[in-house]
Amino acid sequence: MHLSVAAIGQRAPVWVSEAWSEYSRRMPAALGLDLRELPLAHRGKNPDIERARQQEGESLLSAVPAGARVVALEITGSPWSTEDLARQLERWMKEGQDVCFLIGGPDGLSKDCLQRAEQRWSLGAMTLPHALVRVILAEQLYRAWSFLNNHPYHRA
Repeated sequence: MHLSVAAIGQRAPVWVSEAWSEYSRRMPAALGLDLRELPLAHRGKNPDIERARQQEGESLLSAVPAGARVVALEITGSPWSTEDLARQLERWMKEGQDVCFLIGGPDGLSKDCLQRAEQRWSLGAMTLPHALVRVILAEQLYRAWSFLNNHPYHRA
């Protein structure tokens, strides 16, 4: 089983890249955690937001590995506690199916991405910078793994 993230946005601050690298490095090799950064659709004066969201959605869906379960990070999704995520991760590992998380651009995910997603996960009602979502996602995946393996990182 392998975990991957497809995210809109290619110019994350250095601290985001460093944090991502740290948590992805901590993940066990058998699980892995990869990031595919995809370009933001062009938005000029008076942008067509729906068109931009659609273009980004096409990029995201093309980045999903063949046969992977898709989880959309979406504000209207279900909120999961760390323990909920750990149970999800355990189930995914037992099923052995790769999982790809989708992080949209500033205008969210396209309808096609939401329809393709088998699950929608909300990190909360707050609006978060999309680069920060990557860090939170990586940290929570590592924490869920540590919870399942009685690793001292998780001290709930």
